[in-house]
Amino acid sequence: MEFRSLPAMFVADAPGLDFLNSIATPVDETVDWIADGAGFLAWIEQAGMAPPEALAALRAQFPAADFDAVAERARALREWFRGFVGERKGRPLAAADLGALAPLNALLARDERHGELVADAEGADRALVYRESRRWHTPDSLLMPVADALATLVSTEDFTHVKACEGHRCTLLFADHTRGHARRWCSMASCGNRAKVAAHRQRLKARGEREA
Repeated sequence: MEFRSLPAMFVADAPGLDFLNSIATPVDETVDWIADGAGFLAWIEQAGMAPPEALAALRAQFPAADFDAVAERARALREWFRGFVGERKGRPLAAADLGALAPLNALLARDERHGELVADAEGADRALVYRESRRWHTPDSLLMPVADALATLVSTEDFTHVKACEGHRCTLLFADHTRGHARRWCSMASCGNRAKVAAHRQRLKARGEREA
């Protein structure tokens, strides 16, 4: 399916899992929102992982082939991390899991961050605030906020509550932050509603068989 025909899905309640959900089967066909460079740029923009002005500058400086190449690396990162999550979701992470994260640490080591003083746009009491910024020198720099999201996921999320949607054929993952951790669906409006409809039909069928 043409990935640009559908908006990207951000239902995981955790940016690192939203990245894994950048390939999904929302209805019947698989959609890959980062299938090429244009898709990866669009996904990064929709996820709010890079400022629009930085994306515009990169688009102006580099050819489409460079973004296709970084999208390919992003897909490889996604599938590697999907394996990590798939093997560990449903249980707390342990110190022994650190060794498996060596590729992520290697990517994080390439980050170009710097601190800067800026005017406080929030209008607080202080005129100046200190913040971290990132240098967006090459298309590869677009992998850095993704790496941040993955590192934040493994360092702050309780993997006991990382779940896969129970919807038929749905591949979406999410962090269950609900009270009682009873969430079962990526979205009640999609998979949850389809499950309700299917259950209702099954009850009607069973009732009809009993009355026959």
